[in-house]
Amino acid sequence: MTVSEVMEQLAKMGSEQTKKVLLNHGAKEPFFGVKIGDMKAIQKKVKKDYKLSLDLFNTGNYDAMYLAGLIADEKQMTKADLQHWAEKSNSYAISEYTVAWIAAESNFGFELAKEWVLSGEEKIATAGWSTLSSLVAIKPDAELDMDYLSKALDTVGSTIHQAQNRVKYSMNSFVIAVGSYVEDLAEKAAAIAKKVGPVTVFMGNTACKVPLAEQYIDKVIKMGKFGNKKKMARC
Repeated sequence: MTVSEVMEQLAKMGSEQTKKVLLNHGAKEPFFGVKIGDMKAIQKKVKKDYKLSLDLFNTGNYDAMYLAGLIADEKQMTKADLQHWAEKSNSYAISEYTVAWIAAESNFGFELAKEWVLSGEEKIATAGWSTLSSLVAIKPDAELDMDYLSKALDTVGSTIHQAQNRVKYSMNSFVIAVGSYVEDLAEKAAAIAKKVGPVTVFMGNTACKVPLAEQYIDKVIKMGKFGNKKKMARC
């Protein structure tokens, strides 16, 4: 499929109601308001297409950018491609999901995450913490840099409440991810979660709430889902 063909299909799939919901969740114009479930019909047809994913992301259209992440070929994504995506993202959903998912699945996940979390730009820093969350969810523990992750937990514990709005959210999610997936750091993550306590994040015009990390980790353990790694970050 070509970019014009995909954009034409997305335009037909869009609705004002979905657009209103997405606006409340931080999506920025231009976009059509397409449900993710409907996008997956295109994903199923295209499967993975490196060039098309880059072209769709470059449209700046929220729906197209999200779809770009669903069809991206993570093995062909270069570090420059991923850096471009992190910088071009125009909403927190794209930064925290699309960019982070594909970065984590690529060959440059840890390298970029370590750079991004140090950024003073909110969208890039939140992409970094979200990439770390995805990495611990999909990589075997033997492939994880435990020393770095341990220090990252310490950073969250000492800085989260002073961090930028969405960075606080993604830091909290990182603690949950480590506490849910990484055996050697589970106890430390639980302790950091308890230390952090409730995290205040402005969630826009929505009813969404920030998960209490301590309770979330405890729930995962009680449900017997601790350590159940995912096959891929994107969903």
